[in-house]
Amino acid sequence: MRPKLGGGRTRKMSNNYNDIPFGIRIVQKLSRQCCPRLHARRDLLYKVSIFVLTFLAYACYHMCRKPISVVKSVLQGNCSSALAAQLHKGQDCGYAPFDGPDATKLFGMLDSAFLFTYAIAMFASGFVAERVSLRYFLSMGMILTGIFTYMFGIARTSNIHSLWYFILIQIGAGIFQTTGWPGVVTLVGRWFGKSKRGLIFGIWNSHTSIGNILGTLIAAHYVESDWAMSFVVPGIVIGAIGFLLFLFLVDQPEIVGCYPDSVPHERRVTNDSDEEHGDEEQVRHNDAEISYRSTPTERTPILARSQSQNHQREHGAGRPISLIDALYIPGVAEFSLCLFFTKLVSYTFMYWLPLYIQSSSTLGPTLSADLSTLFDVGGIFGAIAAGYLSDLTGMSATICMGMLFIASPILLMYQQYGTLSVSISVLLLIVVGIFVNGPYALITTSVSAERGQDSSLEGNANALATVTAIIDGTGSIGAAVGPLLAGLISTTGWQNVFYMLIIADILAMLLLSRLVVKEFASLRRSPTRIRIE
Repeated sequence: MRPKLGGGRTRKMSNNYNDIPFGIRIVQKLSRQCCPRLHARRDLLYKVSIFVLTFLAYACYHMCRKPISVVKSVLQGNCSSALAAQLHKGQDCGYAPFDGPDATKLFGMLDSAFLFTYAIAMFASGFVAERVSLRYFLSMGMILTGIFTYMFGIARTSNIHSLWYFILIQIGAGIFQTTGWPGVVTLVGRWFGKSKRGLIFGIWNSHTSIGNILGTLIAAHYVESDWAMSFVVPGIVIGAIGFLLFLFLVDQPEIVGCYPDSVPHERRVTNDSDEEHGDEEQVRHNDAEISYRSTPTERTPILARSQSQNHQREHGAGRPISLIDALYIPGVAEFSLCLFFTKLVSYTFMYWLPLYIQSSSTLGPTLSADLSTLFDVGGIFGAIAAGYLSDLTGMSATICMGMLFIASPILLMYQQYGTLSVSISVLLLIVVGIFVNGPYALITTSVSAERGQDSSLEGNANALATVTAIIDGTGSIGAAVGPLLAGLISTTGWQNVFYMLIIADILAMLLLSRLVVKEFASLRRSPTRIRIE
């Protein structure tokens, strides 16, 4: 019996080795030979690699979303003097079919094509992410996102003017960009424990703002000379980073001998004393323990269920949950609906801010795009502050409501006084970014991970992708509605757009009111809930 058991265990370890990405195998071999001390700290090194790779991945996703907001003014024909000077060379200002009087509505159609597709596909994406290798899932999604971004840009060099071409490109980009969020949040949730989760996620979530800034700066660099490159360059970059993930992303801690801090007993499977003592039942028990959290790897055919997964379902451990079951997790419905309105506000700024700055000032497309990045700079500080305060108090809903309460008057102040001078606009944009993006970042990261690993799930780690997809998918519907309404309402005056955003913030606060009451009630019952670490 012992040789048979040993062979079975060897096969398990061999499968895990074959699941390790090719780039990681090379790094492991080199580190064992050249840097044994670093090899001994592999748990930390793998966590750092996951943090960096997922950060880069989602920054690239957002980098590919930003060019459309920057090039709108050039496509519409609202050219700067630099562009106008090129008219004698036969280069017309504007680009059909967006150079007519209905340009704003057409831009709204493009934004809606992307955002509504993204919102709908997000629910399916979370379902798929639980059942496939996240390494393949993310790398494939990034490469295909790069292709569709690239195709938008080559419309100019290929002289394509069909509105349906641009709409289909946006639909394709919307589908494949949904691979990003469920994938990266699930990976971070698998690798990092719950200690200081809000702060870690707050720092990590700055990838959204960094991606927006990079996308804006790249697009602004080319917008007045060749707007096609505003899309081509981000498309190439995200494709290259996607291939990097394929080589180096370890989507499960177990396959490299690392185990989450929350499940310390799993480490026993790596202890050779089990075999030395000849405890056959213990070895079988340990092998069962390591399989309970395993999810499909690249050796698992996409959307196929392995024998071990069927075993998991029979015992109810690690079983992917349905969308309906996920909605019954406490707080998921409230935070999802709140994110609908907070993401509506954030994405309205993301898609329309450069055009608003240009239309309300004397700045050209490049300077307007550069100035709009300050909103994302504020978003970095807002995400970190919201995460830190959430860790400090344990009251996520209250933190979100407080920031939304401050955001409403700040939005009105920016609309009233932001055009008085560049310095005032700079200050107000940063402050708006802090209080608009803070709640949005907290809900999509720390809150999603917390709800996806709620105690009611009894340790089912496979629920995280579905919960993340529900919360972010609902928010993405709001992200689709906001820019669409902004395009329609802006024709009656930009001040009405800001009134819409303030109303959205108020509704978001109302949706969180029940959770805030529960948090204060819990605080009264347990005064030590507020913890200073």
